[in-house]
Amino acid sequence: MAELRFAHAINRALAECMEEDPSVFVFGEDVAEAGGPFGVTRGLHARFGEDRIRDTPISESSMANAAVGAALSGLKPVLEIMFMDFMTFAMDALVNQAAKARYMFGGQASVPMVVRTPHGGGISAGPQHSQCLEAWFAHVPGLKVVCPSNPADAYGLMKAAIHDPDPVVFVENKALYAMKGELADDAGAIPIGKARLVRAGKDVTIVTYGATVAKTERAAATLAEQGLDVEVLDLRSIQPWDEAAVLESLSRTHRLLIVHEAVEAFGVGAEIAARMADIGFDELDAPIMRVAAPFVPVPFAPSLERQYQPGEEHIIAAVHKLCA
Repeated sequence: MAELRFAHAINRALAECMEEDPSVFVFGEDVAEAGGPFGVTRGLHARFGEDRIRDTPISESSMANAAVGAALSGLKPVLEIMFMDFMTFAMDALVNQAAKARYMFGGQASVPMVVRTPHGGGISAGPQHSQCLEAWFAHVPGLKVVCPSNPADAYGLMKAAIHDPDPVVFVENKALYAMKGELADDAGAIPIGKARLVRAGKDVTIVTYGATVAKTERAAATLAEQGLDVEVLDLRSIQPWDEAAVLESLSRTHRLLIVHEAVEAFGVGAEIAARMADIGFDELDAPIMRVAAPFVPVPFAPSLERQYQPGEEHIIAAVHKLCA
């Protein structure tokens, strides 16, 4: 059992997949000698050389289209888009090409590519470098979207994403890169689409993912001191998401709260709420609630950003309201 940081867990998964499979390669802006803007690919250039760890010009559209072409030709590209906000430039390649290829070719071709991209606030990067846009990609048939909350899941989901025959958007919250956690010596891939039960409880189910998992755990500990027993589910995978695990948890607690850092309107939480209101209606003892960011651009000022981001106090208040 080793302890390592979130960023190092992704690095280890990339290195192991590259050792196992010569068709895997990594490219993006400053990913080679610089190791990427957050140091995730540090050391890989020296280890695997410039043919497999490639720096690119500042052109997300060109990079994404190159990744689609490489994947269709038999390679397994792992593309880094420096900030999720810049995925706007890669939309045509991902949404109109990568996501549609298997369907358009009648299952005769697939696009085994991974797009790594950081999202989220907490570092005062402003409204054009802090957005959580995962709901966009979860809306597109043919794309898979994952968002790990800890180093072990970052490692396991990265391996699963590289092994997957279809395109995967791998979302990494910037606030988690320094997080430390244990990784088993025999750790392997984690199936995409399987949630993790973080904490068992009987009063309320909280469904969350990414950086808000740790906030939810802390809120649950506080709520336990106040006499409320909260169950916490980490989705891990947003598309596909573990509908069965959420319904099973709801059948035990009969109350549902969904927490995410992305804006509340038209978000991942809205889809989960709508689906559970449909198939889990008879299990509900209270209306489904969401805790998420307000419908405004991410503030730059640290004081405003702290107010903008969903915090433990918001989760605690929502649970009390659900249980009132």
